[in-house]
Amino acid sequence: MSTRTLLVATRNPGKMREYRELLADYPGRIISLEDAGVPDEVEETGDTFHANAVLKASTYALLSGHLTISDDSGLEVHALGGAPGVYSARYGGDACQSDADRVALLLRNMAEIPWERRIARFRCFTAVADPDAGQEPRIATVVGSIAGVIQYEPVGEHGFGYDPVFYLPSFRGTMAQLPVPAKNAISHRADAARRARTILATL
Repeated sequence: MSTRTLLVATRNPGKMREYRELLADYPGRIISLEDAGVPDEVEETGDTFHANAVLKASTYALLSGHLTISDDSGLEVHALGGAPGVYSARYGGDACQSDADRVALLLRNMAEIPWERRIARFRCFTAVADPDAGQEPRIATVVGSIAGVIQYEPVGEHGFGYDPVFYLPSFRGTMAQLPVPAKNAISHRADAARRARTILATL
């Protein structure tokens, strides 16, 4: 596998911790946007997870000159027509300023939905961009997912985002109740990261 520095296109400490765990066997340095000194913010203007992942990976690869991995992921609730979907991190707009606000809004919007219809999934689209490929970076993408059920109230101290209400029947608990190593073994981001390792090995 390459010993090139790998930029993870995020400023989110929780996501960065996950990537350091998920790609622990990567032989080169793994750095964040803060580590790389990249001040620019790439606005997620795509209308799909895939489009946003590609946009961020390619732009940050050109800005930094580093091999770059980026993802766009979110929660899709079947009974809400796939919402919050691509807007998971911006669910509720300015009225929601934190993960707790967005979880509370989700639960209010699902208040009348019975247990058997609270099926949901996390999906993660991951893009790897190689800036050494010329003016237009070479892009490869993969996708990972995990299915669960949205429970009625948040439980658990681990994870972030919607993890405290994402119930996993096989574990009899929420994603936020899983120890970090267990979550990193089964999460949507873990699923995508496993596939991305193959791409990184070829670069």
